Amino acid sequence: MGKLIVTIARQYGSGGKTIGQMLAENLGVNCYNREILRMASDDSGIKEELFNQADEKLRNNPLFGNSTRIYKGGLIQPDHGGFVSADNLFNYQAKVIKELAEKESCVFIGRCADFVLKDRPDVMSVFIHAPQDYCLARGMERNSMTEKEMERFIAKTDKYRGDFYHYYTGRTWNDARNYDLCLDSSKLGFDKCVEAIKAYAKVRFGEDIFE
Repeated sequence: MGKLIVTIARQYGSGGKTIGQMLAENLGVNCYNREILRMASDDSGIKEELFNQADEKLRNNPLFGNSTRIYKGGLIQPDHGGFVSADNLFNYQAKVIKELAEKESCVFIGRCADFVLKDRPDVMSVFIHAPQDYCLARGMERNSMTEKEMERFIAKTDKYRGDFYHYYTGRTWNDARNYDLCLDSSKLGFDKCVEAIKAYAKVRFGEDIFE
């Protein structure tokens, strides 16, 4: 198989994570999601707990969505006061993403991987979305919440994903122009989403990409 990196951004309840995992299994490659936090912890020597805490702090910061710290590469060194800042924790995650993309074909879920890898010619970016009622129904299947609670949870989760993406990229998370391919999982189903991603890859990178 030729070199191929697929990044997947997704609305909560659209099944984007599952589709990414199915794609990776179909291609026989690794799928990376929150494993990136552990790997960034191992690389930096910073406790993994701090990476998780940084996500929560950003999630609960009411001003988060109004600011940006667009990722430009680089790392803050251990002797600097900002070594364990949220921005530097993201820098280490980006470093891991870049290193993995350099050595193997793989699938990345979230973490602004499409932006981090935007200069690589072997990357295709995908956004998985679905109507609200579809996402709500899938969320209700997997969580013990009332419908109203699930609606609020989905809205909060997608807002955080949008804010996180905007903070580190300066871009709008659900803007189709940021991605190579946008798929409505409610219309295609998961298996056909996988096939659509592979079909696009063949058109873009050549019929022999999977040989």
